[in-house]
Amino acid sequence: MKTILNWQEGMSFEAECGANKIVTDAKSPLGKEQGMTPKELVAVGLGGCTAMDVVALLKKHKQTYESLQVEVDVTQTTGVHPAVFQEAKITFYVKGAVDPQVLLEAVKLSQTKYCGVSAMLAQSFPISYIVYNNGEEIGSGSANFHQ
Repeated sequence: MKTILNWQEGMSFEAECGANKIVTDAKSPLGKEQGMTPKELVAVGLGGCTAMDVVALLKKHKQTYESLQVEVDVTQTTGVHPAVFQEAKITFYVKGAVDPQVLLEAVKLSQTKYCGVSAMLAQSFPISYIVYNNGEEIGSGSANFHQ
């Protein structure tokens, strides 16, 4: 995988990977907030990777969901430089005719076997998750790729 970043102006870059492009920028006052920051993109990568795993596993088990939302809440260190991620909490919200055990197993497999982004980041800080199915909490756990 090769990524190219082309400076646009100020702190803004257009990042290109294959045929896809996004804009990154810094928060004010350094940047104009015209794109996500690099740290935000890491959090998006974590959420996107595990969300895609869960969708693939739900499809494999013929589960019908109406909506699936993944929320990634990252805590950063304070008072030190560089500020780094200290922990991440991933919350899954699923609505629809989904078997709770299948959903919980899909998330667990993502966070223990399949999600490469989670596997990389879990080497640096703890990642936990909680799963809601139709508004009801059905389980929780943590990323653990050393089973």
